Amino acid sequence: MNSAARIEAFLEMMSAERGAAENTLSSYRRDLEDASEAIKGGLARAGSADIRAYLDDIAARGFAPTSQARKLSAIRQFFKFLYAEGLRGDDPTGTLDSPRKGRPLPKTMSEAETGRLLDRAAQEAGESEPDGDRLAALRLHALVEVLYATGLRVSELVGLPVTVALRDDRFFMVRGKGDKERMVPLSAKARAAMRAWLAARAERPAFAESPFLFPASSDSGHLSRQVFARDLKGLAARSGIASAKISPHVLRHAFASHLLQNGADLRAVQQ
Repeated sequence: MNSAARIEAFLEMMSAERGAAENTLSSYRRDLEDASEAIKGGLARAGSADIRAYLDDIAARGFAPTSQARKLSAIRQFFKFLYAEGLRGDDPTGTLDSPRKGRPLPKTMSEAETGRLLDRAAQEAGESEPDGDRLAALRLHALVEVLYATGLRVSELVGLPVTVALRDDRFFMVRGKGDKERMVPLSAKARAAMRAWLAARAERPAFAESPFLFPASSDSGHLSRQVFARDLKGLAARSGIASAKISPHVLRHAFASHLLQNGADLRAVQQ
């Protein structure tokens, strides 16, 4: 039985025993026939070195890692079938590693974009009338300044205790994942934004007893991540930055990215 006949037998098994859909069978056929044509002597007779050379060839031809992985998956299934049917005494794909799928680069912001965002937040905090809008503007200014200065996780940021702002220290301790404490810095701008927010917060009797820096009438008692994300996207749009490009995580990533660009130690940033 030659390679073409064995491919047909494999496809018949996939259809009859596994109920593979027509599109799946067509995909298997294309991938297996392509490999069989490329490998001297046909796919059914191929060894590990032949299949590895074929994978190297399609990578050189510009196939994406996902396409390479799909083709190798079809070849693996084919040889499992041959082995199970006694048509091969070995499986040449057993020692082959799957191609690594490329991970998309994380979204980030340039220093210029971040500067525009922070400047806009400061401007709105300074220009707002003394009402609910001013309170929201001061809170958002404090949030973005602290996030960019510290690189806190968003859950850590919205749940900060009010004592962080009361001390006005250049550093403070935060308890993160695994209940581990770490020290994070606060820039002068972040401390000033927190002081302004704290003064406005003190004017709200409903916030007086809250232990949180950013209190809210939520189940947790503090601002939710979702509300902050919504407000941040609105600020981005008003700063001339596509709202789809930004999230709290993106601003946090910008903190780390800009530190590294300016010569910070990678291990220190990771901590």
